[in-house]
Amino acid sequence: MSAGSFCSSSTRKSGLQRRSSIYNAAVRFLFAVTLNRTFNPLQIPRQKTPKTLPQVLNRHEIASLLEHCHNRKHKALFALIYGSGLRVSEAAAIKTEHIDSRTMRVFVQGGKGAKDRYTVLSHTAVQLLREYWKAYRPAHPESWLFLGTYSPTHITSAAISRAFCDALKRAQISKEVSIHSLRHSFATHLLEDGVSLLQIKELLGHASIRSTTVYLHLANVASGILSPLDRGPFKDEGRTSADA
Repeated sequence: MSAGSFCSSSTRKSGLQRRSSIYNAAVRFLFAVTLNRTFNPLQIPRQKTPKTLPQVLNRHEIASLLEHCHNRKHKALFALIYGSGLRVSEAAAIKTEHIDSRTMRVFVQGGKGAKDRYTVLSHTAVQLLREYWKAYRPAHPESWLFLGTYSPTHITSAAISRAFCDALKRAQISKEVSIHSLRHSFATHLLEDGVSLLQIKELLGHASIRSTTVYLHLANVASGILSPLDRGPFKDEGRTSADA
């Protein structure tokens, strides 16, 4: 599946949700109107939602994505989202004063659940932000850092997502990822680097540690671990078979 086709997956998902709502409404109408019978919604089995793990980009793919992004604004946005683990809506509404290059922190105002938090600021992102600032000189009464092209306010989440899909195509990355995958990649790579789940939870702004534990399944925890089949009396079995 191409990057462009997966970028429209949210539309397909909403279509499935609408279809499910239509089916439920049809069953309700059948019982309440056609059959004139009391309807008990608990008797209808719930549709099982498959529990799939989110896709992440590896570090080489992140570097390729940034390399093939030629727009300074979009490149700075992607670096900020990945480097600080921001939601796309948080990055869109970031303000100039929220970037603190002295303490290397980003202040996220009114994140999910209307909660404020601080997260880490990347040195690479700072450099890209400075290049963007020199080229664009964004000026707005509300101090938005990233202005919309045709909008009097900040850039929209949809515009960032479209730019991300375009960069994926240019980088020839065919994984089924979205702009939110940069946030997943941030958390996964931190876990691989030895950062604790509690620290990652605070940086991401999760209300529960259960939301953060999903990255245990995404991180390459097998790196450096030797399989038990390659130890003890088994270790020479593969060589014997190969020589036969």
